[in-house]
Amino acid sequence: MASGCALIFDEEMTRYKLLWTDAACVIEVPKRLTVSHDALRAHGLAQRCKQVPVRQATEQEILLVHSEEYLEAVKQTPKMTVEELMAFTKKYNDVYFHPNIYHCAKLAAGATLQLVDSVMKREVRNGMALVRPPGHHSQRSAANGFCVFNNMAIAALYAKENYNLKRVLIVDWDVHHGQGIQYCFEEDPSVLYFSWHRFEHQAFWPNLPESDYTSVGKGKGSGFNVNLPWNKVGMTNSDYLTAFFHVLLPVAYEFDPELVLVCAGFDSAIGDPEGQMVATPEIFAHLTQLLMPLASGRMCLVLEGGYNLTSLAQSVCQTVQTLLGDPAPELSGLSGPCESALESIQNLRRAHSSYWSCFEPSETYSEAHDKRCKLEETNSNLKMDEKPSPETEDKTTQDIVWPEPVPRSSPAVRTVVAPPTDVEFSLPEGCQLLGEISQTATEEAQRIWEKDFQHITDQKNLQPLRNIISLLDQIKNKEVRNGCVLVSDLNVSVCCALQHSITHLAERVLVVFIGDGTLPVDTTDGKIVLVQICGEDSKEEKSMSRLSLRLKKGEGFTAGFIQAALGLILPLAYEFNPGLVLGVVASCSGSHLPPVWGHLTGLLQGLAQGQTLTLLQGDDKDLIEVTVAALSGAPVPPLGALGVLRREDVEMMEKQRGRLQKRWGLLRCTES
Repeated sequence: MASGCALIFDEEMTRYKLLWTDAACVIEVPKRLTVSHDALRAHGLAQRCKQVPVRQATEQEILLVHSEEYLEAVKQTPKMTVEELMAFTKKYNDVYFHPNIYHCAKLAAGATLQLVDSVMKREVRNGMALVRPPGHHSQRSAANGFCVFNNMAIAALYAKENYNLKRVLIVDWDVHHGQGIQYCFEEDPSVLYFSWHRFEHQAFWPNLPESDYTSVGKGKGSGFNVNLPWNKVGMTNSDYLTAFFHVLLPVAYEFDPELVLVCAGFDSAIGDPEGQMVATPEIFAHLTQLLMPLASGRMCLVLEGGYNLTSLAQSVCQTVQTLLGDPAPELSGLSGPCESALESIQNLRRAHSSYWSCFEPSETYSEAHDKRCKLEETNSNLKMDEKPSPETEDKTTQDIVWPEPVPRSSPAVRTVVAPPTDVEFSLPEGCQLLGEISQTATEEAQRIWEKDFQHITDQKNLQPLRNIISLLDQIKNKEVRNGCVLVSDLNVSVCCALQHSITHLAERVLVVFIGDGTLPVDTTDGKIVLVQICGEDSKEEKSMSRLSLRLKKGEGFTAGFIQAALGLILPLAYEFNPGLVLGVVASCSGSHLPPVWGHLTGLLQGLAQGQTLTLLQGDDKDLIEVTVAALSGAPVPPLGALGVLRREDVEMMEKQRGRLQKRWGLLRCTES
């Protein structure tokens, strides 16, 4: 099983710069690479990564995407004078050339391919390449937007050709639309391209109508180009998470990629003069975490934009630290997305509803108002005096301040397991069995037993209580990040876990229960939120702290479970912001459960700084192994084809969304 994170960097890619005055290109400087790498070293992150050397991409590899005529033209630039370079540059849009840029562009593309090789050969699980020049704007026969060769498009085609991949996902979180990637793959159903980008109804660069949500791909590639346009600046952490929960992740799970490539542009972070967004560097830790369960963890991130050197360096560190497996930082103050973001998300979902079953509208959804902002109406209403001058924009971004990310520490042990003595299973890396129970934990278990469970004569439940309290104490003391305890009586075990955690560990606890019946969970004071997925009808909930979802076993269960996990459970959980996640699975849940439960467990690891306790009833070996794998950060098996969502499941989920989104704004995916 692959483990570890690759880091690719070579100072040689800093050895070109702008040689003349150009207001559009002045922000693209060599220091973008050095501050990123220096920050990784200063925080001890580079030292923890596997250093992979760069190489130059071959001409054959570059020609996977670019034309021979364009390659031959770029090959002449090392011999050009400054005046000739200026004249050559004028053939293209918002880019500059330098005598060394052809060499650096070959290194940038080659570094990207080195990363793909390292991941696909299982030398590492994931990794990041710090490269320059960036690539996602470059087109078949044209440099564009600081980009010479399209690093990520070359990487996708290289991976397909060399590793026989059938499905590659490209996630582009740069603040600019990667039109070069879109043009390359818009007719290709084997590459799913997702891009969010500042658009402002086509008023923002690259000012293309095909950057709007209506561009869904062409021919066989229809539905595989997913554009989410941001039509205003100031997008927040909440807006970005909403896009992941309600657009990217549902499509990605339905697509089932074999490799995830990320165009990691950090001009979408706070303080950047290009993006003018206010999402903090910590959000990139969570975006990375949410993508990690896909493709068995095979993920390659490659630097694109990022022009505020402070937020760039912080965002790179947050991303790499998550790739290394450290707990994600807390995201507090989350709320519902802004109306502009919701408008774009709603329009996108409807544009793609005929291609992806996860967007198939329920009756309620299809009756929603389609507020399409037409480009000609927007242009007629735009007034030049309403648009800030470049000087005002620059001053605005320079004036923004934000706190430096809090240091992220990782306990020495990631996962501890307490199984019965008669159950054997393999332990992944970073996981160990629960050791000797302390006297304090033994006494606390005895106290809870005598206080609440005197009526129970069978004391076989006492040992699991000791295990639960011991594990919670180790989590509290930062000795262990998470753990799994096998129990026989769920009511006794859950009652004990909640009492101890609320008193000693966390102000808020999220309980995720898979099974029928009820648990002894009191949600009236708002300290506990209970989410239940069951197979039986349950009473209609009115509490805003309870979400109950009935999903029948059989065809459509996997699709329904993932839809519920992404569109309901994760948004509610992130906004609740628990200090502990308590996962509970009842026995007799069936063979259909372990795969989807493993993915949900992995997705929930971004919460509570990874502090999770899972209680499993019974001795289902598959369930134990997939739970422990997800808790330990090991890859969980891909789900494959999800199947078709059942109409009754969609309607049930939309009913719950309508009830709860008044309290939990991240559940919203349509306009008011």
